[in-house]
Order: sequence, then C-alpha cells, then structure tokens
Amino acid sequence: MKLLVLISLVYLLGSTEALKVLVLYPYAVKSLSILGTGTVRHLLNAGHEVTYITVYPLKDPPTKNFRQIDISNNTQLLENEESLTIGYVLEHKVPRTDALQMQIFTMESARLTFQNENVKKLIQDPNEHFDAVVVDLVESEVFAGLAVLYDCPMIWLYSMGAHWQVLRLIDRATNPAYDPDYLSPANTPLSFLERVDELWSRVKWQYRKTFIIQPEERKIYEDTFGLLVAKRGRTLPDYEDVIFNASLIFGNEHNAVRDRPSTPQNFKYIGGLHIEEPVKPLPKEFQDLIDNSKHGVIYFSMGSFLKSNSLPKPLIAELLRMFGELKQTVIWKFESDLPDVPKNVHIVHWAPQPSILAHPNVRTFITHGGQLSSIEAIHFGMPIIGVPVFFDQFTNIKKAVENGYALTVPLSHDLPKDLKVAIDVMLKDDTFRKKAKELSSIYHDRLSKPGAELAHWVEHVVRTGGARHLRSPAWRVPLYQRLYLDLIALILASVLILATLFFYIVSSLFKKTPKKNNQKKRN
Repeated sequence: MKLLVLISLVYLLGSTEALKVLVLYPYAVKSLSILGTGTVRHLLNAGHEVTYITVYPLKDPPTKNFRQIDISNNTQLLENEESLTIGYVLEHKVPRTDALQMQIFTMESARLTFQNENVKKLIQDPNEHFDAVVVDLVESEVFAGLAVLYDCPMIWLYSMGAHWQVLRLIDRATNPAYDPDYLSPANTPLSFLERVDELWSRVKWQYRKTFIIQPEERKIYEDTFGLLVAKRGRTLPDYEDVIFNASLIFGNEHNAVRDRPSTPQNFKYIGGLHIEEPVKPLPKEFQDLIDNSKHGVIYFSMGSFLKSNSLPKPLIAELLRMFGELKQTVIWKFESDLPDVPKNVHIVHWAPQPSILAHPNVRTFITHGGQLSSIEAIHFGMPIIGVPVFFDQFTNIKKAVENGYALTVPLSHDLPKDLKVAIDVMLKDDTFRKKAKELSSIYHDRLSKPGAELAHWVEHVVRTGGARHLRSPAWRVPLYQRLYLDLIALILASVLILATLFFYIVSSLFKKTPKKNNQKKRN
C-alpha cells in the first residue's frame, strides 16, 4: 500500500508540468506593479517559471524559477508631470481624465519598452520561448505581438472591472446606455444626458483609437516583431487579427460589486489577487500604536501614485488642525516630514496598508478610491470616506456610496471642513461598518481564492491550446449579420418591389378609365 501511494505521488508530480510564463507590467504606475507582483507570486507558488518585465524591480526577488528584467527607464514618461498631482487637480478643477492622453501614454510606454536594451536582448534571443504571455492591459494592445513572437496564448490582466474598451477585445462592445467607460464618473442607471455623454465619449474614443493611435501602434508592432518573427520562419500576422486574438482577460474586480455588465466566458474576475493571505503581521511600532489607541484609529492614504505633499501648505495645516481635534488616532501616509504635528496624528512615509485595515481597532479609511484600495476595503470589511481625484476613482467611490459603506468628500479648499463632517457621521453611524462587513462576506464567498483562480486559468489556457472553447461566438458573426443588415435589406427590397408593383397597377387603372369616359361622350 505504501509503495502504491508513493508511485501515485510520483506520477502526480511528474504529470504537473511547470510552465514558462512571461509577465509584463510596462507602466510607470506603482499601484499597477502591485498587481504585477501578486501575479508573479501566485504563478511561482503554483510551481511555474516566471520572467517578469517591470518598471519597479523587486528588491528581494525570489531565487528560484524567477528572472526579472528592469525597464525602470519608463518612469521618464511621467517625471515632473505636474498635471498628475493632487495640487494641480485641486487648483485647475480637472473634470475628467482625457482618454487620448491615456492612449498616448500607453503607446509611448510600449515604444520605450521595446527600445529598452534589456527587453531587446530578451526578444532577439532565438532560443527564448514561453508557454504564455500575461500583460497589464491599459489602452494599448501592441504588446500582443509578444504572443505572436513566442507562438503562445495571449492573456491580459486588467486592473479594473469589465468595461467596453476591454470587452471589445474578446467580445462585442456592450451598450453605452448601461455600460459607462472606466474614466466616466457616471453609474447606472444613467440619465438621458449621461447616456448621450457616454455615447459621444465612445464615438470620440473609437475615432481617436482608429485614426490616431492604432496606425502608430501598428508601426511599432511591425517594426518590433516583423524581422524577429521572420527569423523564426513565420509570417507576421496582420495587427487587427492579433489584437483581437486574446485567449483570456483577467479583471481585477470581485463578486460583491453590483451592476456589472455581462461578460464572455473568457473574462475571469480575480479581484483581491494582490492581497497576501494570511496578512503579514504589523511592524511593532504600528502594532503598539493601533493596539493602544483607546478611541480607535482613522487611516488616511491617497495611494501610491498620488502624493499628499502636493497639496497647498495652508490646506495641509488645516487638515492637521482638524485631525488634532479628534479623539481618534490618525495615521496619515504622507511623503515628507511635517512640523507642528498634533499628538494624535502620526505621519508615516510608508504604511503596510492591508495589515492596518485588517486590525479591528481601525474605524474608517480615508482614501482616493483607487481600485486596489477599494478592493482592500471590501476584503477587510472597512467603511471608507472617499476623496476621488481622477481616473476610475470617481466611479469606484460612487459605487461604494451606492452600496452603503462609504461617504464621498469632494477635493476642494474646503476639504478639512467637509472631511470633519464626514468623519463625524461615519463614527456615529454604525450602518456603514455593518454594510462593509456584509459586502465583505459576499466577497469572500467564492469557490477559490483569486490567486488559485489565476494559476488555474493560465494553466487551462495553455493545456487547451488557447482555450478557444471559451471564446465568444460573436467573433464569428460579421457586422452585417449582427445588425441584421441583410434582413433589413431584404425587407426594404420587398417593400420597394411591392410599392413599385402597386404604383404600376394603380397607374394602369387610371390610364384606362379616361378612355372609357371619352368613348361615352363621343357616342
């Protein structure tokens, strides 16, 4: 019996083949790299070999089955970009992030990535091969050329939920009447003006993508991969065919979110992927501080991309004064030291956010409403006060408010006063915390953890040669058939024939009638 068990174990271990996976996170946005790190961690835990191309190389990289390729030069695209600071948005009242700006940024990030000497060394090596390519999806699809080069499945990992710009790659775009784009502050149900605005935004996005951005991306694709693919004895496919040939898209959202659009089978939700379980213990200074806070803790962070120190100095001073009036301990993630800080306020340059949110003594979370922070709030059942600035933050906070576990405060010069009102309401009304716990229960009620989900579907895609059985049948139906243009043409042709025939018959009758009358008169 022991021998049989041993043979079975050997067989199972031998039948589980490690995959070689290329993971690429090319954008100089720190929060996105957190997702990248999570992706790498779960693939390594599943026993696979990972090559990680990243703007933010890991300081303590794994020593087994892991290789990282440094593209930190991509940060030059956002260096000294004042328009992406909280202070700039506050002073200039930026209403909505421009989609064209995002498209240009992602396209230039792709250009820089493929010009990077470390990446060129990788892709020009004819001995390199991968079983799957996993890439961060933000507007640009030119990285799909890597799957062509290595002749393997293409998998996208999208840092937000299901939106039409993403779904169009594996299905047909959803209706703008109920599916606002990821940069829109609107949530369903949409008013008449919101529906018109969403329709116009979509037309504008598609025009810019088709006639401004895509021709440039096509050139990057052909210049980068044309010769490399030819050296491997193959012909470079057309760019249009490549960008719509993804095997799978992972969406960084979860099942506790309402009003999600319908998705095809090859769109999988893995929200919470980046959260390590069990949560790491708090460093001693944080543990002692939060444990000994008699009236609880308020945690304030505007994420890893936005910098609180870009706020005007008078506003920072007002916030400190307001926080100083509270009984609670306030932990404020701030990027520099501050003078005259009240005793109950603790300024930290870095904070272990998941570990803080997991502590039962934390009462509320003041956040910009980024997708990762929003998921962490639900994961730990934490009510939030949102101060959205740009990108998808307005949508995330609005959803949180509609779900009953959040309040929103506009970014303005009245922020200290408005924030104080919201804090008072949040601390007195326990409904917000109860609702957060309820949604957290829904979030955790899933068959498997997001990391295991990710590893399973990557393996499934490779095992099944691209998982074509999961793809939407809509791709096999031409536009004229989907819109029933052939049926409309048939109906119009039938109506035209009948109308012509009717007109001919009536005309004939009217022509014959006068002749009879004239004959009678002559008689």
